[in-house]
Amino acid sequence: MDARISLVTLGVADIKAARRFYEKLGWQASGQSNDDVTFFQAGGMILGLYGRKALAEDATVDDSKPGFSGVALAYNGRDKDEVDRVLDEAVAAGGVLIKKAEDVFWGGYSGYFADPDGHLWEVAWNPFFPIADDGSISLGD
Repeated sequence: MDARISLVTLGVADIKAARRFYEKLGWQASGQSNDDVTFFQAGGMILGLYGRKALAEDATVDDSKPGFSGVALAYNGRDKDEVDRVLDEAVAAGGVLIKKAEDVFWGGYSGYFADPDGHLWEVAWNPFFPIADDGSISLGD
């Protein structure tokens, strides 16, 4: 298997509401979106929004309560100011600030917000992961 992630799908309670949240952040839904699923181009990958119940049924697993699942999505900024700005934008769009951005032990700066369905996002500036002009990120090694 190639080392890549092609698509991340978030199970959401209300696809239209979740779509509005991400659009308030400036994301543009793909023309391939419909009432049952929304797609956003996110750099070299795709973020999908799909009904929680339908996603659980598709995977043949039980739907569980929203909460910490051991997974966090991440947005890396080019500097500390971008981290603060993105966190503010997320809260203004309807997200919940989980942790205010601060300098962290590994040498970067990060904070967290949750989208309206409770999906956790870290927003970070990491001086060790260079970000290219096109938004792609690398490990720098």
